[in-house]
Amino acid sequence: MSAARFPWLEGRARLTPAKTAVVEAGTGLRLTYAELNRRVGRLAAWMQQNGIAPGDRVALLAPNSAAYLELLFAAGRTGAVFVPLNYRFSDKELAYVLEDCSPKLLVCSDRYAEAGEKLQARVPITLSQHEYKAVVERGQESCRPVSADAEAPWAIIYTGGTTGKSKGVILSHRAILWNAINTAASWGLTDEDVTPVYLPMFHTGGLNALTMPVLYMGGTAVIGDQFHPGTVLGVLERERCTIALFVPTMHHMLIESTEFSDYIPSTMHTFLSGGAPCPHNIYAAYAAKGLQFKEGYGMTEAGPNNFYIHPDLARVKVGSVGVPMLHNEISIVDEFGAEMPPGATGEILIRGPHLFSGYWNNPAATQEALQDGWLHTGDLGRRDADGCHYIVGRKKDMIITGGENVYPLEVEHILAAHPAVSEAVVIGVPHPKWGEVVTAAIVPQSGAQLTVEALKAFCAEHLARYKVPKSFFFLSQLPMTPVGKIDKKQLVVLCSEIA
Repeated sequence: MSAARFPWLEGRARLTPAKTAVVEAGTGLRLTYAELNRRVGRLAAWMQQNGIAPGDRVALLAPNSAAYLELLFAAGRTGAVFVPLNYRFSDKELAYVLEDCSPKLLVCSDRYAEAGEKLQARVPITLSQHEYKAVVERGQESCRPVSADAEAPWAIIYTGGTTGKSKGVILSHRAILWNAINTAASWGLTDEDVTPVYLPMFHTGGLNALTMPVLYMGGTAVIGDQFHPGTVLGVLERERCTIALFVPTMHHMLIESTEFSDYIPSTMHTFLSGGAPCPHNIYAAYAAKGLQFKEGYGMTEAGPNNFYIHPDLARVKVGSVGVPMLHNEISIVDEFGAEMPPGATGEILIRGPHLFSGYWNNPAATQEALQDGWLHTGDLGRRDADGCHYIVGRKKDMIITGGENVYPLEVEHILAAHPAVSEAVVIGVPHPKWGEVVTAAIVPQSGAQLTVEALKAFCAEHLARYKVPKSFFFLSQLPMTPVGKIDKKQLVVLCSEIA
């Protein structure tokens, strides 16, 4: 690959100008590749006219919309760096992010105008939603594209910050392009693919997992703002979607909806799950509809995509994420860095051209994560004799009770199989005698009558005694992080307080 930035939107507009690139499901906005390219050109020209130079950061605070892609590509064209802001962050968290990355431009939607006003003093240039719309629709297309190095930052995506301050993950032009190439080649994406985008686009799952690879291939991204199962199923049919990525919570909401029971897919062929391991009952719900369901594994620092599993294998090896994709390597190692044999659990290491460059303003964290070209993920996994990989959980989530190791995911899968359990999360709660005790937070099915005794007996049929939760807590809903994952840290606090 050339050492220079690859202008792939311009290439797409040249190859397939009339093909639909982006649809906003809520507003009805539809953009062909030629139209998207022109809007990006106007925005890039405005940025240059207003002093946005190569390396400057440009931030966006908005719900899912075409603006994420327009600002990303405009930043790429001018050599600037796109920073999507997490609208779920508190004012304090947003202020920290702006202090850390020092953006020169902030684009703020009307929905988050109040939060944007509090941030304006920290940013030299701001654009309201109305002003932004005027630029992309009626601005001049006089941009002078910058020939940026492939290693130059293209985006900085901030993590959820559940273990401390949010870290800015630097994604270069090289990393984003190679994730698109690797995903398209390994997953068999084509220009006929249409993907709904309901994961938040300030997160790599919404912006980079399927959206950019599908656009790279000339397909269509259908951008949705809020996830309501009935509405989503309608969008899948109306826009003739083919492949969708949701987190487990979304899948759960979808299959539990009344609309799903009547759903007859016409063009959808694959549902993907990422962000966290998925309960096995979700596989069965999609299989009953004749749909492929596959789990993936990724992280902001690595693509995010890393594995492929054939549909036939996904049905046989339930819970497996498959084999490494075409252009990346996976290693499972012990605490000393030695490769683990098949069946043994160890830390997942990743290597490939899709890896991030480092953490913004955080060389210590970068050095800890990137060692000898390998990303140390902090996640645990194992590989079977056929080379298929399974995610066991986070190293920090492993429970040590009375000297025995318990992996929460194993217990969660058992609990999720109980017909009266809607959602189950297993955590370790500190204990003076045992170090930690296995504890389960349960969201019962609507109207179900659940008892602790029944759940303990159910677990005892499938698990060793030390793995059976000692305490159960029944909740109406689980606490979530700003990026939509279950907040286990908050659960530990909550269960400790209840106990």
